[in-house]
Amino acid sequence: MNKRTCTALAAAMVATLALGTAGCSADKSRSAHHGSAGANANAGAVIGGTPQQGGTLTVLSNQDFTHLDPARNWVMNDMDFGTRLLYRTLVTYQAGPGAEGGKLVPDLATDLGTPSDGTKTWTFHLKPGVKYEDGSEVTAQDVKYNVERSFSPDLPGGADYAARYLAGAEGYQGPAQGKHLDSIRTPDDHTIVFQLRKPFAEFANATVMPTFAPVPKSQDKGPQYDNRPFSSGPYKIESYARGKKLVLVRNEHWDRKTDQVRKAYPDKLVMVMGLKPNEIDDRMIASQGADASAVPWYALRPESAAKVLPRPEVRKRMLSESTNCTDMLQMHTGRAPFDQVKVRQAVQYALDRDTMLTASGGPAFNDLSTAYMPASLFGGKQPDTLRIPAAGDVAKARELLKEAGKPDGFSTKMTVSMGDKGRAEAIQESLGKAGIKVTIETVDPSAFYATIGDTKNRTDLVYTGWCPDYPSGSTFLPFVFDGRYIKEKGNSGNHSLFRDQDTMKRMDEIAAMTDAKQANAAWQELDGRILAKAPAVPVLVRRWPLVLGTNIAGAYGQTSFGGQLDYASVGLKDPSKARG
Repeated sequence: MNKRTCTALAAAMVATLALGTAGCSADKSRSAHHGSAGANANAGAVIGGTPQQGGTLTVLSNQDFTHLDPARNWVMNDMDFGTRLLYRTLVTYQAGPGAEGGKLVPDLATDLGTPSDGTKTWTFHLKPGVKYEDGSEVTAQDVKYNVERSFSPDLPGGADYAARYLAGAEGYQGPAQGKHLDSIRTPDDHTIVFQLRKPFAEFANATVMPTFAPVPKSQDKGPQYDNRPFSSGPYKIESYARGKKLVLVRNEHWDRKTDQVRKAYPDKLVMVMGLKPNEIDDRMIASQGADASAVPWYALRPESAAKVLPRPEVRKRMLSESTNCTDMLQMHTGRAPFDQVKVRQAVQYALDRDTMLTASGGPAFNDLSTAYMPASLFGGKQPDTLRIPAAGDVAKARELLKEAGKPDGFSTKMTVSMGDKGRAEAIQESLGKAGIKVTIETVDPSAFYATIGDTKNRTDLVYTGWCPDYPSGSTFLPFVFDGRYIKEKGNSGNHSLFRDQDTMKRMDEIAAMTDAKQANAAWQELDGRILAKAPAVPVLVRRWPLVLGTNIAGAYGQTSFGGQLDYASVGLKDPSKARG
């Protein structure tokens, strides 16, 4: 996921904690040690005890959502917010910290689906009594309709599992002209059957995606649905001023008896947008007045670390789970000079990942990446097949550029999210030493994916990332490097526009493997093979540090959503302190 999806860390993600850059080496050493212990103190823990029902939870944000429409929602934080609060999916993740949050549980469905025909057919039965905000019942036809509308060219950006796996999906453009997919059948209002074009034993995992949430045809407003999704979850939208404020109130027709995941503790959620990141950090650290009942949308900035790490009373309110997503510098392999493998390899050698680590907050809150897939998909430790020094090798980079006919280097442009500007400057500096002159273009996080997803008008370099949607290489490498799913607009994942026939052939071979252990080993081996062709440079796997208000309870980083706060379980210690 881009994203997560997600996926993937979204390039929109803001920098994680820094450990401070001033002082002598001894001071730095002590800060790093202290910071590391403090950063991981609450790993897998729940902060604040059990929430009480009621009150208003406030979310402080510097940006709007990328998308809330479930057909388009494939960014980690947005998926967390949408699927925990506004709409339900066939299957979801259990609410819980650590490994508990990675367990699949039924949501709209009564179970995790029934496969047949060698896992090419999947049948789900919906729970009775699940209702929308107007009291009407959720039907199987509504789930089918949202899956179909995810194919619409007017609704780009969403998870494309349906496009990749449903039979007869090639060339489908959505239901707008009354055309429907025969590979999704609804024998009755509570049964939905998916016919896949090839076996897919992991299909139940894919139905966690917002694509598999219900949307009634009568409520669909095309691209405008992004502004007002129709609720099947515990909350509904009372008001939404894009870029300014979102207010959620209870969906009185939501029945907790049908929902084993969402606790829905607050009576209301208010998201205030457009704030300055430093203002959010300072308000969360101070936790005064109404801010005691607030949480941040984005991770703490590196500049604010010195205000947190030395203060135990603040550190105890901090979550910092791994995003499980790999940040990457992706190169446009279809456009000169990055159509030459030696030029791309030169970038691999020129990049100073140590400088990137410093710009991202240091080793306490990041791990350097030596492979594309995160360590979780390698049994806990990434391999280092290229053995490029963490500080880079400028001489080797210049040698490769000379072999590529670029002895004097060249100029190029790079697009990054505003939150990644510090990382971009570190990239600019290290590539400049090898003669690659980079001009940085920053984009607001809410528009970032639309910008880099426009394949005709984007820059040669983009800094983004990907997260596995579940623990399998099939949710990572094919989404980032399979050239058959590149779109002219709304392109996701494969931002290197990598089209390599040998790679795609091997992906198909691995996908057909029935032995999960064999397939896992094959994905790991393919990761190294792609890395040697250098469509992208893996950089970091980050943590997601969040400082919470003193009145917050039931808070933990949901590992399946990149360490973001799990909105299924969070609430207030004392709701009377946050009415409104």
